[in-house]
Amino acid sequence: MRSSPSSFADACDALAEVLGPAGPRSRGSHSARRAIVDELSAARDLGAALTRLCDAMRANVLEGGGRRFAFASFVNAFDRRTQQEGFHVLHDWDGKADHVVDDTIPVDVCGYVASQRRGDAVDPAVLAIGLDYYLFHLMQLLSLRIWDDGDADARLDRLGTLLEALQGPGGSGQPFVADAETLILVATSHFELQERGYGTLLARVRTLSAAHQLRVALGHAASMGSHLRFGFEATYARDTIVMRDDNVADYPWLCYALAIVSREWARLHGAGVGGGERERVVEALLNGLSADARAFVGEAPASLARCDADRREIKRSFEAQASALVGEFEAFRPIERRYSPLSFFFNFSHNVLKGIVVDAMLRGEPWDVSFNDLLTALPRGSAEDDARAARKELLANTLMTYARLNPDRIRGQLMPVIVYDPAAGRQAFGTTLRRLRGQ
Repeated sequence: MRSSPSSFADACDALAEVLGPAGPRSRGSHSARRAIVDELSAARDLGAALTRLCDAMRANVLEGGGRRFAFASFVNAFDRRTQQEGFHVLHDWDGKADHVVDDTIPVDVCGYVASQRRGDAVDPAVLAIGLDYYLFHLMQLLSLRIWDDGDADARLDRLGTLLEALQGPGGSGQPFVADAETLILVATSHFELQERGYGTLLARVRTLSAAHQLRVALGHAASMGSHLRFGFEATYARDTIVMRDDNVADYPWLCYALAIVSREWARLHGAGVGGGERERVVEALLNGLSADARAFVGEAPASLARCDADRREIKRSFEAQASALVGEFEAFRPIERRYSPLSFFFNFSHNVLKGIVVDAMLRGEPWDVSFNDLLTALPRGSAEDDARAARKELLANTLMTYARLNPDRIRGQLMPVIVYDPAAGRQAFGTTLRRLRGQ
C-alpha cells in the first residue's frame, strides 16, 4: 500500500495505480480494477456486491489482488476546499428536502441499482461500471484543483491522460466524457444554493492555454444551450427576461463560451479551413445561441452587463460575417430521423450522465455513447455514423423515459428533467435563425 496522497501530483499517481496493471503478480492484461471487481464479486449476489462497493466508496478505499488503494486523504481535503469555494462536486442536491445529499453521487447510484437488482447473480460488468463512475467523480474533483499551485495546463493534461486510461480497454467500457475540460463542466453542473464559485472559476479558466479554453468553450456552449432551453420551456414558462435575471451564474459562462467559439469560427473562416473541425465549431455556436440568440446579437439586456465585453465580441463577430455564418447553420437544421442535439434538453449535465450510468448498470451493459456525444450530430455521412446517430437517439429517448417515470415538480407541475423532442428542436432552430436575422 502506498502512503495516502495529499497533493495533486500524489492524487494523480494514486489514480494511475488503480487505472494501471494490478502489479508484478498480475497476469496478462489483468488490471487493478479487474482485481477489485473480482474481490467484490465474492459476495453472495449482486445486491450484496454493490453494497460492498458502496462501503468502499464511502471509505474511499479500494481493495483487490492483495493491494489496497487509499484515496481518503486527498478526497477529504480537496472536497472540503472545493465546497468552501462553492461547489459540491461529489454530492447531489435533494430538491424535495432542500439540502445536500449525505452520500456521494456514485454511492447513491450504486445503492439504487442494488435495491433494484438485489438477489440477482453477481455481474462483474455492473460492478465495473459502478467502480469507473466512482473514479470518474474523483477526476471531476481534481479538475477544480488544477489551479492550486503549479502549471494548471500541465495538470489538466495529466487529467486527460488519466481520463483516457479510465475509458480505455482496462475498464468497464462505459465512456463518460470526451475530454478533461468536460470534467470541469460536469463537476460544476449541480444545483448550488449559493452560486458564489462560478465567477472565480471563470476567471481561472481564462488563464488556461488557448487550446484548453477552446475545448472548455465548445463543451459549455453546447451543454448550456440544452440546459437553458430546458429552463426556458420548463422553469421560466418561456419568459426570457425571467430566465436572464435568474441565471446570474450561467449567462457569463455562456457569453464566455460563445465569444471563444465565435473567435475560433472567424479564424477558421479567414483561413479557409473547412471539414469536421469547422463543423464542430459551427454546431457548438448554434447550440449556444439557441438558448437566447437575441441576448447576444440584439440590443444589450441590462441583466447581461456583467459579461458585456464577451457579449460585444460575439455581436461584432456575428455582424461581420452574419450571412456566411447563418448559411453554415443551415447544415444543422433538425430533420426527421436524424439525431439533433437541438432536440435534447435537460436541467443539469451531471443528471444526464447519472441516467446513462444507471441504465447501463440496470442492463449490465455499457453504452458506447458519452455525454459529449449527445451534444453533437457529428460525425455524419457514413453508414456507421448513421448507426451511431440512431444509438444516440435511442439513449436520449431512454433517458427521457426514466425522467418521465421520475418527474420533478416545477412551477407546481410534474415534469421530466431530460427531454428529447424533435419538434421542439425544429422550433428552436427556426426561432434562433429568425432572431439572428433580426425578425
